[in-house]
Amino acid sequence: ISHSSAERVVLPDSSTATDYMLHKMASLIDGLIVYPGRMLENLQATRGLIFSGQLLLALTHAGVARETAYEWVQRNAMKAWDQGGDFKSLVLADQEIRAHLTVEQIAHVFSVDTYLRNVDKIFARVFDEALQNRER
Repeated sequence: ISHSSAERVVLPDSSTATDYMLHKMASLIDGLIVYPGRMLENLQATRGLIFSGQLLLALTHAGVARETAYEWVQRNAMKAWDQGGDFKSLVLADQEIRAHLTVEQIAHVFSVDTYLRNVDKIFARVFDEALQNRER
């Protein structure tokens, strides 16, 4: 008896709220317009700073102590941010970083392909599940 309020009020209300949120999200996604050119402009506006995490990982994988790698990445990131430079160019010119990473490794760090490598798998998984659910 002491839990009856949860069963009578909270559960139906939370179900209704969840249904409402799902319908709102579905209508948002249905009306979504993607502008690839604008997306690229937004990425370029970061001057490459979005790759700082990948650079830190690459340096640690190359045997650089995490604290040292962090200092090197931060130094170049702040220079790019404060002076308006290109982060990748600064990294390529940094002799401490270049002593541990090749030009090819740095190019890989600054590639968006790293972030997009699983897109096809994700789409296949999501849409395969959606098709299977639709067929039921």
